[in-house]
Amino acid sequence: MKKIEDLINKSNHILIIQADNPDGDSLCSALALEDIFGEMGKKTTMFCGVDIPGYLRYIDGWDRVVNQVPNDFDLSIIVDTSALMLLETLDKTGQLKWVKAKPSIIIDHHSTDATIDFADIHNQPEDVSCTEVIYDLAGKFDWPISKQTGWYIVAGILSDSLGLTTENVTSKSVRVIADIVEKGVSLAEIDGKRREHQRKQPELLKYKGDLLKRVEYVDDQKIASITIPWPEIEKYSPLYNPPMLVLDEMRQVEKVCLAIAFKTYPDGRITGKIRSNSGYKIADKIAEHFGGGGHVYASGFRVTDGRKIDEIKQETFKIASELIKKIESDETI
Repeated sequence: MKKIEDLINKSNHILIIQADNPDGDSLCSALALEDIFGEMGKKTTMFCGVDIPGYLRYIDGWDRVVNQVPNDFDLSIIVDTSALMLLETLDKTGQLKWVKAKPSIIIDHHSTDATIDFADIHNQPEDVSCTEVIYDLAGKFDWPISKQTGWYIVAGILSDSLGLTTENVTSKSVRVIADIVEKGVSLAEIDGKRREHQRKQPELLKYKGDLLKRVEYVDDQKIASITIPWPEIEKYSPLYNPPMLVLDEMRQVEKVCLAIAFKTYPDGRITGKIRSNSGYKIADKIAEHFGGGGHVYASGFRVTDGRKIDEIKQETFKIASELIKKIESDETI
């Protein structure tokens, strides 16, 4: 903690890095740190290797995120991930070597083992979001929390906890929100902006119906999966992230323990987004098998070794089935 505090205090220009799969928590974490460090008189640059998805653009400040690393930063802070594979774009563009050449910090809250070995890690897996971790650090380091910073912290908590409904929500999470609401932040305003921005075009509803018709079930309907090919990703991603149209509905099907959305890309890359139901804390273990990570109920992975989608699906189903069987037989995973 002392080393992290010293690194931040002596840095004038801080680079804040998100993973290649930005979500509401990672974006709000970057923006909260930008706001905090700005109040401290520091220069910040927010980086992400991919464009911020359209569904996150209700969060003011998303357009300040860039995809080029500046050459004059003193310190980098990687938020909401400690998985090296999720910095793939940074690596492919040759910019990762610049990050490795300077001090780096990870602020995270995921339970999976870190695969980034060049940064000092501060991880609080008991927290529901990375913004909750940042709130703690602000208290320990006496960082300023403006009303705008508070907005980002609350929005990050609500995003990762699905509106305080996930099992990893604690009384502490609720107290953090209560403290920030007392500063004048409105939960109704945050949710209203999110809902208004996420209104969907009619063609998305038709596409959602097509996806639901293609859902596959394996292991006596305990696992539901959908495969989304590149042409659909290219067409619909600017409007909405295709897996998120159906993953929740897939989990709500009778007998389903686990829902998985696979995506395939022209370069041979395959990604998997995993969501598991209450009582089946296995999403992170499946993702870890492929070098990914996340939470016990929500995780993801990426495969880039050239294997075909059918092989990856069968391997995923085998691992998932074994883990489900262990849970249902009361074995320790």
